[in-house]
Amino acid sequence: QDTFQDGEYLIIDQISYRFETIERGDVVVFRYPRDPSKFFIKRIVGVPGDEIKIEGNVITITNAAHPEGAVLQEPYVASMQPNTFLEETLGDGEYFVMGDNRDQSSDSRMWGVLQERNIIGRAFVRLFPVSVAEYMPGEFNSDAALIDQP
Repeated sequence: QDTFQDGEYLIIDQISYRFETIERGDVVVFRYPRDPSKFFIKRIVGVPGDEIKIEGNVITITNAAHPEGAVLQEPYVASMQPNTFLEETLGDGEYFVMGDNRDQSSDSRMWGVLQERNIIGRAFVRLFPVSVAEYMPGEFNSDAALIDQP
């Protein structure tokens, strides 16, 4: 099941990132790099300094905390077709984003890294429909989901 559906009403926190760091696992709203009049919502998978490697449906992140690489375990992703192979090293102000519905998502795998200047804020509250109202919808600590490779 997708984390977000069309027609949901979200309140976006546009202030916190002025004082806090954008973290892996955050669900962010941003201006689509190829058409800034459109807004997208995706999950941060890679942060500045990360090397992202996707082999099939396995995402490995190498950084200072995980110099040998760590596999990202994401329980909210039902599936990802094993047909993606890419490597990306993120510089200052660069993020790698992916949708939770990986097989249907237009994300960094298609159009490249997301520049920090395009990020508007993070999903803060889902108000509508009331049956799925939630504070910090889609919140997940992806750093805790990095499993070091043997």
